[in-house]
Amino acid sequence: MANSRFTIIEAPSVLGLFPKGVETLPDALLGAGLAGRLNARRAGRVEPPPYDDRRDPETLLLNPQGIKDYSIKLANAVTPVLQAGEFPIVLGGDCSIMLGCLLALKRRDRYGLLFLDGHADFYQPEAEPNGEVASMELALATGRGPPVVADLEGQCPLVRDQDVIAFGRRDSEEANEHGSQRIEDTAIKVIDLAEVRAHGVDAAADRAIAHLSRSELSGFWMHLDADVLDDTIMPAVDYRMPDGLSWDELATILRVVVASGRAVGLDVTIFNPKLDADSSIARMFADVLARELRS
Repeated sequence: MANSRFTIIEAPSVLGLFPKGVETLPDALLGAGLAGRLNARRAGRVEPPPYDDRRDPETLLLNPQGIKDYSIKLANAVTPVLQAGEFPIVLGGDCSIMLGCLLALKRRDRYGLLFLDGHADFYQPEAEPNGEVASMELALATGRGPPVVADLEGQCPLVRDQDVIAFGRRDSEEANEHGSQRIEDTAIKVIDLAEVRAHGVDAAADRAIAHLSRSELSGFWMHLDADVLDDTIMPAVDYRMPDGLSWDELATILRVVVASGRAVGLDVTIFNPKLDADSSIARMFADVLARELRS
């Protein structure tokens, strides 16, 4: 990764959520200087199809066909970046963009996933209150859910359970109350916020990356949902929860990721610049990403 060129792809899709600000994430982080700080190549913007706020009666999802089509379109943008030996940084958008990123990898080989998110995002459609794929993308990526989005190009699953680390989640009580299927009952390794705090972020990150650096994997992708961060420093998200990682803890994780040499790309999601009136959060977010990814 240290010798890879960073390449930014804008993916402002809110097909898995709602169009209330998350679609401006790329503009905000680029406006805060992220591309310049990384000396990154900009590989363009993958525009989503129109948003439909009607829940599909068959799948119970919002925009299932749109998400399928967009995932393939995004994978087609990520694929040549990977083929060139560059490091894609995909700026969402909501968490459903992760599917296209993982599809690009699955076309190539077997990869792992470092899933940094305050939520497990493991809902099944009938339990997700609004049909938002942004609350179920990890379930879909591991092959659980309607085939239209869980079996993209016949590549189900996009990532195997045993190749996933869910890091920093803190919504277990809420997920249980809503009837979400349990990530704890799978082979996915969960290092929740309580465990991070119990063992320290350094040890937790080392454990996660060691698992994702196994020889049978060609590398791993990192999904970074802004709501993994503490609500007091990252209030600019649409579904807020108390607690979360500090900027320093995120920086530590990024340092361990970079040092491993095994990360092949990153997507950033859910930060809503419309809830960041003075752009101070965007500047801090861009600063931490740029500083640690270039370390």
